Amino acid sequence: MLKRFVLPRLGWALATILLSTVLVFAAIQALPGDAATQILGQNATPEAVATLRKQLGLDQSPVERFISWLGHALTGNFGTSLVSARPVGPEVGHALLNTSFLAGITILVGFSLALVLGLVAGLFRDRWPDSLISTLALVGMSVPEFIMATLLVLAFSITIPIFPAVVVAGQNATISELLPSMTLPSLSLMFVASAYIVRMMRTSVIDVMETDFVHTARLKGISQTRLVIKHVVPSAILPTLNVLAMNVAWLIGGVVVVESIFNYPGMGSLMITSVQSRDLPTILLITVIGALAFVICNLLADLAATLLNPRLRYPRNSK
Repeated sequence: MLKRFVLPRLGWALATILLSTVLVFAAIQALPGDAATQILGQNATPEAVATLRKQLGLDQSPVERFISWLGHALTGNFGTSLVSARPVGPEVGHALLNTSFLAGITILVGFSLALVLGLVAGLFRDRWPDSLISTLALVGMSVPEFIMATLLVLAFSITIPIFPAVVVAGQNATISELLPSMTLPSLSLMFVASAYIVRMMRTSVIDVMETDFVHTARLKGISQTRLVIKHVVPSAILPTLNVLAMNVAWLIGGVVVVESIFNYPGMGSLMITSVQSRDLPTILLITVIGALAFVICNLLADLAATLLNPRLRYPRNSK
């Protein structure tokens, strides 16, 4: 299984990460200004800008700078921040920890609940549980996350002041300091991301319930509970795995909008700050982490689908 499923995907994974960094590097180069002009401001003299650009290594051509960064990155050295003059690893690592904690809450609570709701909607097709769950899912798919976040702030921070509207802790805050402010960001992510999982799980359950082996199992007198747990859920979750993987990668890569609205010190907020200051080493490391999360999540989804589906494990025997 290792040679057949993992090794062929490693080349595509490396190509995906490399292409992501190339595209992001090119996009930042296309923006007006650079780190030197952002640090010194608009009133800086051309001589001061030129001196700072030379100190930061920005006087080299874009190709030379990218090749230099790539060579150091392959050794684990992702460079120094152009703004703070500190290694980018610890700062990005701290932001990744904060985003991962927020993503973990969303995955454990929101995604688990989404799978259950999708299962219930599929089992009660065209009845009131299905109508209610499907309506909520459609609302979640239709409403952008920034609107959902704003509505939650209006409801639970202003109208009924239960939760804080924004995270007041700084970039160096600990998890214990962030925990009281995580409720609204987590709810925003759960409502938006889980909606797609609910819809996919519902569709999969309906398709499985119409298959011949389910009808045969019913004729044999298998109980509904055993039928659902042993046959329906494993088969229905297979098409949902890729949707789960995409949402997990989206969360780990940094949810820019939600983190910005709630002032959450994660990968998304750091990305926005870095783009504004043209801090290219920080941006590229965040890009690598996001691409790596996407690749790993999709690889795990493919492996899980292979383990759950015997026809994928033994393709020759399925002919």
